[in-house]
Amino acid sequence: MSRPGRGPDVELVGVARSFGPVRALAGIDLTIPAGTSVAVMGGNGAGKTTLLRVIAGLAAPTTGMVRIAGIDRRRAGPGLRALLGYVGHDSLLYGDLTVRENLAFHASLHGLPTEVVTEVAARFEVTQALDRPARLLSRGNRQRAALARALLHDPAIVLLDEPYTGLDLASAERLTAHLAALHRRGHTIVLTAHEAGQAVLAERVVVLAEGHLVADEPAEDIEVVAALVRDAQRGRPPRRLPARVSADDRQEVAR
Repeated sequence: MSRPGRGPDVELVGVARSFGPVRALAGIDLTIPAGTSVAVMGGNGAGKTTLLRVIAGLAAPTTGMVRIAGIDRRRAGPGLRALLGYVGHDSLLYGDLTVRENLAFHASLHGLPTEVVTEVAARFEVTQALDRPARLLSRGNRQRAALARALLHDPAIVLLDEPYTGLDLASAERLTAHLAALHRRGHTIVLTAHEAGQAVLAERVVVLAEGHLVADEPAEDIEVVAALVRDAQRGRPPRRLPARVSADDRQEVAR
């Protein structure tokens, strides 16, 4: 079930991404309506991280395009970038700055008062680490600080690459509760996961294999999804899905 959200739709049209001879994404067509929660699953090397980085604008498609609110991602200005919050394997924290300095810097980028730092630090349980350099944080604290950095400006689209990594059970449960609250308010959430249990909030599950989108299923069909993920992890050949984009879009991508 998708619900009307305050954020924009995300559309990928024929998105491919190669690193030299290595093809990470192979012609992905995907639409994520505003307010939808999506889990992206698949084995190692399936293209999950690359997909999120392309949506976030941290990697450019080799071919194809990403549109947010109907705007080509390549033409995105600061206003469009402010709609996104991204947490990847790299925390994007400055190691020699304290957590407080990192959060204050990112707050300033979004025109937010410094008071937001105290609130977001408490929400993500990094208050005790605020005056420690980011490079000295434990894996769990670094992950919590990265989440605080990415979400302090209340982004409409939340992109999370394996966000539960390094969190203990209690912190993972609190993260789930926080994401659920964001989802209820109409935020779009896209997260990558290896296991179905990490996709508890998802309404849809997208499965990648060898850079191909091999399935896009309702999350309640968990048995179907689990079988598809197992196939992907075992390296079985991906099956092609029917094209779901218009001829006009394909012509624009080809230019």
